Amino acid sequence: MIQVRDLSKLYGKKAVVDQVSIDIVPGTITSFIGPNGAGKSTLLSMISRLLDADSGEVLLDKKNIKKIKSGELSKRVSILKQSNQVNVRLTVKELVGFGRFPYSKGRLTEQDMIKVNEALSYMDLCELEDSYLDELSGGQRQRAYIAMVIVQDTDTILLDEPLNNLDMKHSVQIMKILRRLVDERGKTVVIVLHDINFASVYSDRIVALKDGRVIKDGLTNDIIQSDALKEIYDMDIHVQQLNNCRICVYFNSTLQGEE
Repeated sequence: MIQVRDLSKLYGKKAVVDQVSIDIVPGTITSFIGPNGAGKSTLLSMISRLLDADSGEVLLDKKNIKKIKSGELSKRVSILKQSNQVNVRLTVKELVGFGRFPYSKGRLTEQDMIKVNEALSYMDLCELEDSYLDELSGGQRQRAYIAMVIVQDTDTILLDEPLNNLDMKHSVQIMKILRRLVDERGKTVVIVLHDINFASVYSDRIVALKDGRVIKDGLTNDIIQSDALKEIYDMDIHVQQLNNCRICVYFNSTLQGEE
């Protein structure tokens, strides 16, 4: 289990993350939601140790992550950042192979290649394994990066806005794959999302941040409520039940309020 205790990060005098304490429940999808500048990505980066906190701590199975060796941590927690730029021309299979670095140190074994091929199959990328990344669509490229994270074979996967710049089809495809990782493989997924309907439909739990603080933290159905969403986003959001899913209708809420 990952436990965050009184975590803070300041830029100048501004607290981007302000004394945040949360527990990440194992075997679930937890979505971080909230307005721009709420501190979601910064919090995720500190949880993964990509960014140092100014105060507070992150515990992995009750051990401070600062005291865990990098090699060990990379076998337990993986992260996919917003910007994934590589400076060399790689095929899909070569990129996915990088996910085995914590185990192979760059020299892929037969067992590593079995894991790579399993990840390619899981992400439906076998036909594209020899294609170069710059030849792929945005959705195909994002699937390749997620395959790289999957092949790292960590219990916890952190994803920072993985749906950015993707169309609806590819966004749904990736969220379904993440749901399968949790349901079929028992992974723990923490994801930063802007689309509250994706958070509503696919998450088990939601953490809502605003101005660097956690203002809501709980089961998805407890957070996807009109009164809670207004507190988070400062706007009226109507919630409708559709096929056992709570769908947020906000596209014309301002217009309705003016009529």
